[in-house]
Amino acid sequence: MTRSEKGSLPAEVTSFVGRRREMAEVKKVLPAVRMLTLTGPGGVGKTRLALRVAMQTRRAFPDGVFLVELAALQDHALLEQTVADAIGLRDQSREVLVDHLRGKQLLLVLDNCEHLGAACRVLAGELLAAAPRLRILATSRQALRTPGEHIRPVLPLPLPDLDVTPGDDSAAGDAIQLFSERAAAVVPDFVVTPANQATVARICQQLDGLPLAIELAAARVQILSPEQILQRLDDRFRLLTAGSPAVLPRHRTLQEVMNWSYALCSPAEQRLWARMSVFVRGCDLDAAEAVCAGDGIPPEDVIDAVAGLVDKSVLVREEDGDSASVRYLMLDTIRHYGREKLRAADEEAALRRRHRDYFLKLTERHAAEWFGPAQEEIAVRSRREFANLRLALKYCLNTPGESQTGLRMAAALHFYWYGCGPLAEGRHWLDRMLTLDVTPSRARAAALWTNSHLAVAQGDRAAAADMAEECFQWARSAGDKNMLAHGLFALGTVEWANGGDLPRTLALMEDCLALFEALGVMTAVTAIAYVTMSATLTQLNDLDRAMAVSQQAGALCDQHGDRWARTYVLYIRSLTEWMRGDVARARACAEEALRDQQIFKDALGTVFVIESLAWYAGSSGEHERAAVLLGAAHRLYPMEGSKPLADLPRYYLVHDECERQTRHALGDRGFQTAFDRGVSFESAQAVAYALGEDADGTTSAPAAADDPLAQLTRRERQVAELIAEGLSNKDIAARLVISTRTAEGHVQNVLTKLGFTNRVQLAASFGEYRQVRNL
Repeated sequence: MTRSEKGSLPAEVTSFVGRRREMAEVKKVLPAVRMLTLTGPGGVGKTRLALRVAMQTRRAFPDGVFLVELAALQDHALLEQTVADAIGLRDQSREVLVDHLRGKQLLLVLDNCEHLGAACRVLAGELLAAAPRLRILATSRQALRTPGEHIRPVLPLPLPDLDVTPGDDSAAGDAIQLFSERAAAVVPDFVVTPANQATVARICQQLDGLPLAIELAAARVQILSPEQILQRLDDRFRLLTAGSPAVLPRHRTLQEVMNWSYALCSPAEQRLWARMSVFVRGCDLDAAEAVCAGDGIPPEDVIDAVAGLVDKSVLVREEDGDSASVRYLMLDTIRHYGREKLRAADEEAALRRRHRDYFLKLTERHAAEWFGPAQEEIAVRSRREFANLRLALKYCLNTPGESQTGLRMAAALHFYWYGCGPLAEGRHWLDRMLTLDVTPSRARAAALWTNSHLAVAQGDRAAAADMAEECFQWARSAGDKNMLAHGLFALGTVEWANGGDLPRTLALMEDCLALFEALGVMTAVTAIAYVTMSATLTQLNDLDRAMAVSQQAGALCDQHGDRWARTYVLYIRSLTEWMRGDVARARACAEEALRDQQIFKDALGTVFVIESLAWYAGSSGEHERAAVLLGAAHRLYPMEGSKPLADLPRYYLVHDECERQTRHALGDRGFQTAFDRGVSFESAQAVAYALGEDADGTTSAPAAADDPLAQLTRRERQVAELIAEGLSNKDIAARLVISTRTAEGHVQNVLTKLGFTNRVQLAASFGEYRQVRNL
């Protein structure tokens, strides 16, 4: 998925065949209606059509085109958050989502709505009523019945004419073209010839023109001839020819396609198909082996069964751009078919539990390894597996006797909830788990301090205080020193956020750290406790001790290979340096922290640092820059579900002073203009601006008129130089601290603008560019 401030649409990995008439009709209707829903059976191509329309009409929506994938979302309570996340708002309420869209001219593509029909209907109605320039393009197996909704059924591909003269390409049709292209993907020399055209036409006709069914059939060309495929279809789809194809139940049509594909699998492949249906948005080989092996599938045979399902197009192989691993995905229809087979074998309950057990162990291992050199990999994998983590949490919530395990898992994800952005989702799960299981226990205590820490970050300090106190009291009564240290940490964090008795805050953190040291516990929480202690000392104006404590925290992070907690160490160190009067060092520390925070997508930390950079700019006389950064922080804070910095007492009184001085220097009008510019930034733009880069991504660096690179943006010029050095997309992403997919987009833009078709051409010609640019 590629997401920018202008939208998020996935790149097409296979060719788009046909649908010219449907494309024209949908593109004609879309500007004239508020909501258009593409309806039809699973596998008919609703999503592909919607995405192609969205891509081709994106210029009509200056505020972007955003895809909201709902197939994996099972909890309707998270619908608003899923939409908000897709458009760049994090952890927000419905009211903030509505307010954000109110003046926007953008297109939302809500994909696979049928299982969330009522929730989608209500949310779409509210968004459309509040945002007059918003358009919604939805896909669903049934109409949503939203007021103002227009329905456009998506039909199967037109059936080929069996009476055409063999070899007449003009009469072959889209269905045959689709079969031909997909067959050639597995057998490169496959072509539709006069000898096999009639057979292929009959295959497409018996499959009712359903694209998914045709693609599955074409994949079998790897082992069967078209004539053999046709013979098997005749055997397997006898019911489909008994009545009129025009009135066949769509589920039965698709069911028979799945039955045929299932029958071609070996017994091990059939079992694996059913068992892998417990995963959401796919899994890697390790997960498949851990969850699906046994009871008829020896662990060593899983890899061969996976290979067989990939060959049969039951699984889709996907390389993750942000890691070196390969994942295996199931189309939603295929997954549902496998789930029915799992239920029929009476294995669903066991597999659901094994799925939960696997992701519980994965989460607890990640929690234990988070404070170390594997942080970035853990963040990437946790984000990639988030749909499966949700499913495992839901299992704990809905299965009798599993509430304690749910508390363990939700608490173990503290590193992800706090370190990687989804604060409100963490609160969502922890609140529900704590409400479900009120029995005092160690698992509950862990969930309490975790939820307290998240609540502090969101500004919900009253709830945070109650939870911290309950955790502390349980740990003290139970004599659990580890939990007692965490309870002290939570109490100290709440006290600091409340702007209360600073000496008490300091004492709580000192006691917490003394316990951690006595127990030999060195985790990210330990480092953050040091950070909070340093922040308290800074507030007390004990700057030398504050710097010493932050250096101690930094040494701890470096010793363990941590980069995430270190960003907070750098942030506090920058504030201390600023209060000492060294603005240059303060800015350098803050910018280093900001760059590393993007690795983890730590939105809360990002906003803290951007705000601090506004203060530094203001104290240096860069008043316009200060106002822009204040606006950017103001915009980003609500996106994280937290209160503005100025709402936190004492420590952030400097915010008001910065705004007052900046407004005085620029005048009310000048200040508001600069502030509004910052408010207009999306998160990536705000970070770029804070780091001194081009916020809009369009301004080229100064260049001579005859400079061949003058047409590139500054970022693209950097990418061009790194390509010439021989760096891969992944290496470029690491060097520039951007995602691999963003790097891929920059590379393609560079090649296109310079007229090259591959990287080798650019590298070979770059010597001339260096001479032109005097490099």
